[in-house]
Amino acid sequence: MRAMPRRRSPPRLYLDPGRRVWVIRDGGAFVRTGVAEAERVRAEKCLAEYLGRKWEPAGGPDPLIADVLLTYTRERLPHTRAAHKAAYNVGSLAKWWGARRVSEITPSNCTSYAERRTPSAARRDLEVLSAALRWWHKHREPLPSVPSLVMPPKSEPRDRWLTRSEAARLLWASRHVEHLKRFILLGLYTGSRSGVILSLEWGWIDLERGVMRRRARGHAEIATKKTPPVRLGKKMLSFLRRWKQGSSEGLVVHYRGQRVQELGSSWVTACARAGLEDVSPHTLRHTRATWLMQQGVDLWQAAGHLGMSPGVLQKTYGHHHPDYQEDAAEV
Repeated sequence: MRAMPRRRSPPRLYLDPGRRVWVIRDGGAFVRTGVAEAERVRAEKCLAEYLGRKWEPAGGPDPLIADVLLTYTRERLPHTRAAHKAAYNVGSLAKWWGARRVSEITPSNCTSYAERRTPSAARRDLEVLSAALRWWHKHREPLPSVPSLVMPPKSEPRDRWLTRSEAARLLWASRHVEHLKRFILLGLYTGSRSGVILSLEWGWIDLERGVMRRRARGHAEIATKKTPPVRLGKKMLSFLRRWKQGSSEGLVVHYRGQRVQELGSSWVTACARAGLEDVSPHTLRHTRATWLMQQGVDLWQAAGHLGMSPGVLQKTYGHHHPDYQEDAAEV
């Protein structure tokens, strides 16, 4: 009996072990991207662009998951705010699911996939896959049934924040990595989200008035991601004025003039040198919110400063406030 030919895997990323750069492996061909090992998000974008030029998704009642992901990458992701993050998820999904078909999305396969990732990363990946399936079903070709994916449970909200001494150690560990040092200082002193800090341009900052916008003029604000202007303190203004002197770059945080897509190994290395565990870039925002509450800052002022609703601030960080349940405790 003649064996069935093996299905060809879709194009995927491959790390050249010698040059430590990403290449696209397409069958027997290797296409150079020129992207270094640490810039995984940029490599995922190169892969998405390569797929968009080369591959035309096929239809049918049981499409390849690679085709579903490609369609979502082409038609939907460019219109989303978190496109670069979702592109990373698509890359992770494509490596394991790409050669499979929609009919192979089963509870056991979802569980097998999740075992290869951390629970939070697996959940985010599978949420993107679910969105891609819904997009295909609605905009490309109706599926006989849209699979229901089994996902790891949502993780508990993190309450990790840095003490003043921990923050000082992190800054000391990053002192020779200029873009990382700037990122940390902006996170600690403004509480802005990572995406805002990495996109921050000098044109968004009024050094005379001491006010920093969190988005470019004319860009709409997303309802769930408030980005109001933030008043800058004397310390942060001092840093910014020093950085601005002689700067010819448009971005405040950059690496050799290029936008930093993700902190990658530089963040991990600095945390290790500082002796910090269970710390992510978002921890800086948690830290700012916690410090504001510990200092007894008015709830409305703190919420406006962070771009957070007073309700969320009270629920998540209110217990750090010195007046928390003070009257109730003495009854």
